[in-house]
Amino acid sequence: MRAIEATTFSGYGGLRQIELPKPQLAKDRVLVRVTAAGVAPLDHTILSGGHPRAKAPLVLGNEGVGVIEDAGDSGLVEGSRVMFTGPYGVAENGTWQEWLRVVPEHLVLVPDAIEDVVAAGLPVAYLTAQIALTQAGFKPGMTVLAPGIGGSVGNATYQLARAQGAGKVMSTAGSAAKAARARELGFEDVIDLTAEGLADGVGRVTAAKGVDIVIESIGGPVTSEALSSLGLGGVLTTLGYSAGRKTTIDLTDLIWKRARMSGFSLFAQSPTVVAAAWREVLPLIVNGHVKPIVERVYRFDQAADALRYLIEGRPFGKVVLAAWSS
Repeated sequence: MRAIEATTFSGYGGLRQIELPKPQLAKDRVLVRVTAAGVAPLDHTILSGGHPRAKAPLVLGNEGVGVIEDAGDSGLVEGSRVMFTGPYGVAENGTWQEWLRVVPEHLVLVPDAIEDVVAAGLPVAYLTAQIALTQAGFKPGMTVLAPGIGGSVGNATYQLARAQGAGKVMSTAGSAAKAARARELGFEDVIDLTAEGLADGVGRVTAAKGVDIVIESIGGPVTSEALSSLGLGGVLTTLGYSAGRKTTIDLTDLIWKRARMSGFSLFAQSPTVVAAAWREVLPLIVNGHVKPIVERVYRFDQAADALRYLIEGRPFGKVVLAAWSS
């Protein structure tokens, strides 16, 4: 079985295509033939040695799509297309390999209308966005800020909030070119951070009222700026740190606004919560109200190039691995 393994956590050069034994079905697992896999900032964090639970050597890949080859006693149907995320690529080998043993509760059936390369990049971003919005108390008519319009979580949050009746949704772009691309794709109220600050942009769009909810996946100084963008009684959920693990906040942004700030981990969510999120998300995608964006597709053996492009090229949309070299 072919696999892309991080033999060492030493950057892109630590990735190698290797041969591993094909996994055998284990108790309380389903054997899935992986057809496509997402590439995420989490993979870069691990490859850089920045995750405490990950130990090398490790096959990376936290999300994927495939076909059930052996359902064991799960009650699932062999031959079904499924997508999933979980501890894969973190605490155990992940989706950048030809077959993977997956916990049945982590699987969701892929509707026929959704292609594999799209499905491969859905689980982390769209589950995170939907659950975070729900837990923040989202209701139609609310204003939402989701920084990072080109990133997977930022874009998913923007689209899901808009599709579910938000009064106004805002995001950010790190360049004029990316802001222009967002406008071309129909995303309004995207703040070009090269032209104005995040808080200033939110103030302009909301007539200084601020937003009800922030779903923030970038970290660093973006977290503090996003906090200052909240309105009275607002809620900020933070769930990523690609721009840095540390930030400095003004406590009056919490105290005077009677705001709330909390962290979020997708891994901590129960199967019931995840299933409820999928029931909201999948119809919106199938009906075309939400349109996931795949920026570029690489072969599995090009995983290092794909990850480099994600981190250094800063694409607008998802980067996905699909197919192996012959």
